[in-house]
Amino acid sequence: MRLLFIGDIVGRPGRRALKENLPGLLQELDIDFVVANGENAAGGNGITREVARELLASGIDVITMGNHVWDHKEIFDLIEQEKRILRPANYPPGVPGTGFYLGEDGHNRKVAVLNLAGRVFMSELDCPFRKVDQLLSQLGGLTRVILVDFHAEATSEKMAMGWYLAGRVSAVCGTHTHVQTADERILPGGTAYITDVGMTGPRDSVIGVKKELVLNKFLTQLPRRFEVAAGPYQFNAVVIDVDDDSGEAREIRRIQNYE
Repeated sequence: MRLLFIGDIVGRPGRRALKENLPGLLQELDIDFVVANGENAAGGNGITREVARELLASGIDVITMGNHVWDHKEIFDLIEQEKRILRPANYPPGVPGTGFYLGEDGHNRKVAVLNLAGRVFMSELDCPFRKVDQLLSQLGGLTRVILVDFHAEATSEKMAMGWYLAGRVSAVCGTHTHVQTADERILPGGTAYITDVGMTGPRDSVIGVKKELVLNKFLTQLPRRFEVAAGPYQFNAVVIDVDDDSGEAREIRRIQNYE
């Protein structure tokens, strides 16, 4: 089975990059299942019903989220209705939505997607390590093909999660920093790992935001309302080949496409 994981989609430029790159990749690479992080897809913050519909119609099978999941009020109803949109599973009990999805690819092979958020330099959610144990127990062996989106800031926390899940899941893909790392590898036990998949959004920016706004913030330390940058895009993703019987990853490759 061949999985495609797309790095954080940022605003309109990211959605345009998706529209112009995904159809060709699906065909050229013979992709079976697509996951994308969409927590910045609507104007750089959160997701709306219209944007979610656009992403799912483009060929994405599951949308994962992160710390911006609640930025639009409509998400509270949307995430209950659309089970293909996940929020980090380690939010406290009683929060709308779920961080776990069990579906099938086009060949009726089951695939599980888990969404977790880190706690270092981020909000103090429940422990992602203990939560993933609960999710894997809940999965109960229904599939060996398991992909984890770990939305976290600290590289150490992401690496720790990779080692914690080595041999237990097919892939641990880091998101959130919007900068693709060059440390993709197969961990012992057949778990594909990368610290951050990167960003699908405006290339000439500071992690998706207009350069001048971020520079002004650093120079003055005054609050600024950030806006998504315009201009040419970048498309960051990884392709993961997984043995669908054992769930072990055989290969992980980075994709960097530029307009």
